[in-house]
Amino acid sequence: MSGTATDRRGDPAGLAGARVLVTGGAGFIGGRLVGALLDAGADVVVADERPHPGPGVESVVGDLCDPAVRRAAVRPGLDGVVHLAAATSVLRSIEDPAGVYRLNVDATAGLLELCRERGVPRMVFASTNAVTGDVGGTPINERMPLRPLTPYGATKAAAEMLLSAYTGVYGMRTCALRFANVYGPGMRRKDSFVPRLMRAAASAEGVQVYGDGTQLRDYVHVDDVVQAVLLAWRTGRTGPLVVGSGRSTSVNDLIETARAVTGAPIPAEHVEAKAGEMPAVVLDISEARSLGYEPRHDLRSGMATVWPDFAPVGAA
Repeated sequence: MSGTATDRRGDPAGLAGARVLVTGGAGFIGGRLVGALLDAGADVVVADERPHPGPGVESVVGDLCDPAVRRAAVRPGLDGVVHLAAATSVLRSIEDPAGVYRLNVDATAGLLELCRERGVPRMVFASTNAVTGDVGGTPINERMPLRPLTPYGATKAAAEMLLSAYTGVYGMRTCALRFANVYGPGMRRKDSFVPRLMRAAASAEGVQVYGDGTQLRDYVHVDDVVQAVLLAWRTGRTGPLVVGSGRSTSVNDLIETARAVTGAPIPAEHVEAKAGEMPAVVLDISEARSLGYEPRHDLRSGMATVWPDFAPVGAA
């Protein structure tokens, strides 16, 4: 890694004094990551549809589908980009595949090209294990072929191919972190299943469960995801990297954990499964572990960090 930020600056995360653009930096994962980058001494610029609320962070506000917003965000002198901004809803991708393509693929292509033109040497990209599609209960690793089942997974797979090309042809250091289902503090604006459970507990309501609830998922805490981003930067990782807890949990067991943490009954109504629903997601995180990654939260301790954002006053 001669000549990298790690060697120049000598700090453990290779980030002291680094200039980093975080797309989606005002969002759920981005907000936690920006805090960690600032703690490591980085100079952070955020590109998002709303400004980052914290002091000391410059924000470029706008839609990354707009080339002018991308040009304002990607500047000469950046040490790298952490590209988190994306349309992440599988259901939205089924309803509006073209719109999701514009943000997840077109905007990513535009950012990569600006990085090439302006001499930005690296990009860490938020991808998903949905790029591999349904492999049953076989543990998903980095070497599996890409066979996505939904437009969302397909757009992430397409973006990964772009990153691979920019590494192969232009020598850009690119890494696609294939996240599991991310949860943690800061989910009040999200509509994934964990915040739905928290809202149901807070309002004494129930939740809908697609299918019989036996489908397996890997739930990874946002702070473990931040750990993986910093690790990818520090090690100069290129190519894909599977990031999760390494433990799969059924949706039914997830609901039971939410009940235990919140003390609420959270009734569950089982409804027909949606198209593209995978029966199992089991992750092999041995490659990430070989680089030093180690999840710090189990599901119960992690869920306990989410509940205070939703709990009625005095209930948390």
